[in-house]
Amino acid sequence: MSIAIEERNNYITHLLNGTITAFKNIVPINHQILKPKLLGQSLYLQYGVLIGITGELRGKLILAGDSTIFGAVGSSMFGMPLEGEMLASFSGELGNMIAGSLSTVIAQNGIKTDITSPTIMSGETTLSGYEKAIQLKIKLEDIGEMEIYLLLD
Repeated sequence: MSIAIEERNNYITHLLNGTITAFKNIVPINHQILKPKLLGQSLYLQYGVLIGITGELRGKLILAGDSTIFGAVGSSMFGMPLEGEMLASFSGELGNMIAGSLSTVIAQNGIKTDITSPTIMSGETTLSGYEKAIQLKIKLEDIGEMEIYLLLD
């Protein structure tokens, strides 16, 4: 389905604002979200979770950062240290919660989307083949930095 440029830009604005709202609703840690940044055609990651977005707006939502950052977020949310399979499971669930909340928030603006199951990425990963990439850097108080990437098809 092809949509007009103005409508697509409006969708992207709703997607970006919805992502920020979803993160704030899900992660109970004081944080600062830096100004969004448009990225080049390749994305390099060490650890993260990828959730596909389907429907009127298609692309991928990626939460990325060092695995210790995900562990610290999990520990803060659940009060226990996470590692190994528990860390991978938590990372996927965190991605699910944020992407699900994002879908709900943007549905209020009339944008119908759905999400795919999470994919955990660990080790050197390069992603390409998307039309546009937007990065949101998030500084988590007393923990470190995490990035959210919105890759638009």
